[in-house]
Amino acid sequence: MRVAVVGGTGPFGRALATRLRQAGVDVVVGSRDLDRAQTVASELGVEGAANEHAVEGVDLVVLAVNADAALDTARALRDAIGTTPVLSVASELRFTGAGVLPCSDSSSLAERLQAELAAPVVAGLHSLAAASLGSEAPPDEDALVCGDDARAKELALELAARIVGGRAIDAGPLASARALEGLTAVIVNLNKRYRVHAGIRVTGLD
Repeated sequence: MRVAVVGGTGPFGRALATRLRQAGVDVVVGSRDLDRAQTVASELGVEGAANEHAVEGVDLVVLAVNADAALDTARALRDAIGTTPVLSVASELRFTGAGVLPCSDSSSLAERLQAELAAPVVAGLHSLAAASLGSEAPPDEDALVCGDDARAKELALELAARIVGGRAIDAGPLASARALEGLTAVIVNLNKRYRVHAGIRVTGLD
């Protein structure tokens, strides 16, 4: 499998690219800035390219940019991505005095990305923290993935299975991304309150 991590110079992108490389995945890190992409890629031991070239000839594109840049990035890369499956990992969050809240939009970020792209979009990895992915061993937790396209979901589940110590779990259609993205807010609140890097394990699937 060859994977492009767009936004691979950020904390989550770096951790994901490193974990994928350790799992034997062919990784190319993408950034709007070619020099930055190549510098970070050299540090991580992977390839680096400008975003529009990073997504060429890959099996899966992971959109790991910040949520507020995700739609603009997708629009800019629409033609370059073409019909290559895209995995959306970002969540729109609202930071308030009462805690971290999910986005109030009625549709998920992943669903809005799907409206911008010709490629099938799946959503997942929202409960995984960069710090957990960057630890010495794969995080001992499950990874949840949802989507409507069977092949795209299969690729995302294969990727997820390579980076966690738990299971990669099919969480249903793309509409479930609303819940998965909201789960990020829950995880962040837990991390802040208990000073941990919380994760998810799903029981009863055995």
